[in-house]
Amino acid sequence: MPKPLSPEAIAIVKATVPALVEHGTAITSAMYRRLFEDAAIRALFNQANQDSGAQVNALAAAVLAYARNIDNLGALGPAVERIAQKHIGYAILPEHYPHVATALLGAIEEVLGEAATAEILAAWGEAYWFLAEILMGREAAIREDILARQGGWTGWRRFVIAERRRESETITSFILRPEDGGPVLRHKAGQYLTFRFDAAGRPGLKRNYSISSAPNGDHYRITVKREPAGEASRFLHDEAAVGTIVECTPPAGDFFLSDAPERPIILLSGGVGLTPMVSMMEVIAERHQAVPTWYVHGTTNRSTHALDTHVRGLARRHGAASVTTFYEQAADGDALAGFVTLEWLRANTPLADADFYLCGPRPFLRAFVTGLAEAGVRPSRIHYELFGPTDELLAA
Repeated sequence: MPKPLSPEAIAIVKATVPALVEHGTAITSAMYRRLFEDAAIRALFNQANQDSGAQVNALAAAVLAYARNIDNLGALGPAVERIAQKHIGYAILPEHYPHVATALLGAIEEVLGEAATAEILAAWGEAYWFLAEILMGREAAIREDILARQGGWTGWRRFVIAERRRESETITSFILRPEDGGPVLRHKAGQYLTFRFDAAGRPGLKRNYSISSAPNGDHYRITVKREPAGEASRFLHDEAAVGTIVECTPPAGDFFLSDAPERPIILLSGGVGLTPMVSMMEVIAERHQAVPTWYVHGTTNRSTHALDTHVRGLARRHGAASVTTFYEQAADGDALAGFVTLEWLRANTPLADADFYLCGPRPFLRAFVTGLAEAGVRPSRIHYELFGPTDELLAA
């Protein structure tokens, strides 16, 4: 464990909260500008999140949350775990941390000017390295665990696209096998892979995609929606073929199905957010037949609905699972018209007595993460995945 923060540093960091409220995004913008002057450091990051401004805003919110809770760090435990898992995905190593420290302190001094006294910079330096040591320790433990398991690896590993399967008009699945022919780490259902596409001729391009198959030790499946403005998804749909090489780091993420479910499970997804749910459904059908399960999914219409037949087959195999689908545009076959609502969930599922697993677009998650808590579901039973930087509406 790192050396405890000094009372003086805690007091000074808390005193900077008003400045962070006013200037937080300016500080994180300046920090990333300074950081990316080093091309090797820039290459570590997903630039799509930078270009959209999402990462700048997310980091500003995270820095503010850290300052507000500097004397109650237990409240930041889940956020620290998410960050550590992301760092595993992007292959962030201890030697990268000093670069961030220099950029952050330089940005504070740049934005606050004369208000950034030597005492403030010293306090924030102490606070940064305290958190950095916690993260580095957790990341080292995660890597150690990965390497101790069959098929585990660290850093970037080359995979071959072995199969392509069209799942809907907009969604395609890709079966990935390691080029070296060895086994792969058995992931936890719900986790994701982080990809880079340098070997496929797209240097610098990085993305996270959920694994949509159950752990098997042999291969991974990802199921990707083609986004009109998505450079990686367009490449996968339009250019990647059987035999194309992609690289990825080991499965990561703190969103995953419990190994020993203690109560009914409700899987709730919107759009392509179904991908981790399909992995969970495969595991539930195989290992947890005694656990009542509801899978509720919403999408635009039948043409955008992927893996429906597969999921319904899993539910039948399970025996105590039900599948309900909502199509925004119109009822069609087994699908209901409209949107998933809390009222429907309250009437048709054991809402207050279940564990919820959610994945979908930001508006979908904002509505349900908040709505379920207001409906009486304990926060500890609401598990969700959001790709990209976690914003302040979901960070709590």
